Amino acid sequence: MTDSQRAKCHGIIHTASAACAAVGGGMAQLPGSDTIPITAAQVTMVISLGGVFDIPVSKSAAKAIIAGLAGASFGRLASQFLVGWIPGFGNAINASTAAGITETLGWKVAEKFDKEARQRITA
Repeated sequence: MTDSQRAKCHGIIHTASAACAAVGGGMAQLPGSDTIPITAAQVTMVISLGGVFDIPVSKSAAKAIIAGLAGASFGRLASQFLVGWIPGFGNAINASTAAGITETLGWKVAEKFDKEARQRITA
């Protein structure tokens, strides 16, 4: 990954992570209510990361990528149901969990796209 690509990925991933933290923290007392906006932010992130590496990604492909890499989403749901209902504490836990999962997902996708782009160049 070039320095330019890394910088672009950094901006995309951190923006999506911050958005997911805001949604997760704000909706912590309503378990499951943040799933749609967080998924939308992650889909947008994956599509944007594809653009960094000149890999066209449709919404359905982005959803498939997220589903394939998002085993940790179970952890987010579990934390939401276990402590999300506790005002303050639950909001902080849910926000940090949503941000951490999105951050990890973003960098995994960026690494995957970088590998695909390099294989395309050498092929």
